[in-house]
Amino acid sequence: MYRSLKWFSVLTTIGMLFILLGGALVTKTESGMGCGRSWPLCNGQLIPAEITSELVIELAHRVVSGSVGIMLIILSIMTWRAIGHIRETKFLVITSLLFLVLQGLIGAAAVIWGQSDFILAAHFGISLVSFSTVFLLTLLIFEVDKKFQAEKLVLDKRMKKHIIGVTLYSFIVVYTGALVRHVNASLVCRDWPLCLNDQPGLPTNMYEWVQMSHRAAAGLIFIWIGYLLFLAIKHYRHEKIVYWGWIISFTLVSLQVIAGAFIIFLRGNLYIALAHAFFITCLFGMLSYFILLTYRSNHNSTALQMQNKQAVEKDPSQSSFLSIK
Repeated sequence: MYRSLKWFSVLTTIGMLFILLGGALVTKTESGMGCGRSWPLCNGQLIPAEITSELVIELAHRVVSGSVGIMLIILSIMTWRAIGHIRETKFLVITSLLFLVLQGLIGAAAVIWGQSDFILAAHFGISLVSFSTVFLLTLLIFEVDKKFQAEKLVLDKRMKKHIIGVTLYSFIVVYTGALVRHVNASLVCRDWPLCLNDQPGLPTNMYEWVQMSHRAAAGLIFIWIGYLLFLAIKHYRHEKIVYWGWIISFTLVSLQVIAGAFIIFLRGNLYIALAHAFFITCLFGMLSYFILLTYRSNHNSTALQMQNKQAVEKDPSQSSFLSIK
């Protein structure tokens, strides 16, 4: 049973990734109105009579989203039954379903009634949360045979605060990046990393401010994750999950920055833009896993304190030894 569940969870996670990339493709190609103001039908028809590239992109995104939604429901039922005893499982199942529904409702509302760019920019962040919960469910399923064991990991307070902080901050990076796409500000600055446009100084209009705000936010998260990699190398070399997790995270954020620069250099190349969305999706998945590790670390710390207290009650002579430990 676990073998089939593992394969199905991986397929569902990949499906969620396709939903994210499909949404980015719809935005980048301005195909959001490819099916008109009709939802879930396309131009009021099950099979549209007139086919355009925008219609194909929008309709394909809807079909993939609907299919993966069904897969997620099946995965949720299977996971609840198989590993519902693991304390994080039910929370992740409920959260993944709620955010998938919210994601679909916002998409439908945007088609039927239209939405402002500032609201639509939040759609990608909601999709990231939905993807990450499915990704974490997949890791829990694989953890059954201890392939992703983190049961005894204890993080220090500084690392926990940084993990929570950088994960919350990543929403700002994601939101500003999505806003850049939705207000069509991707190429408003012809230079990188500054926005000179032959006029050195501060941005001169809203579009330049949106673009430069995202670049500043992305630069800060690059520095922040670089610092966390430094801490991991210095203090967590023996903890492979933390050590390699931050190496992977720093690699992803570096690729994210490089892809962002090449969007400017190549004047909005579609494949680079999709790679840009892919890297931030993977990075957010890693940060979400670190949040899970932080939660478990808190649980492990509490359990360790209880064990030490019980040991002292049985043998008071161990109190000095345990306090040192």
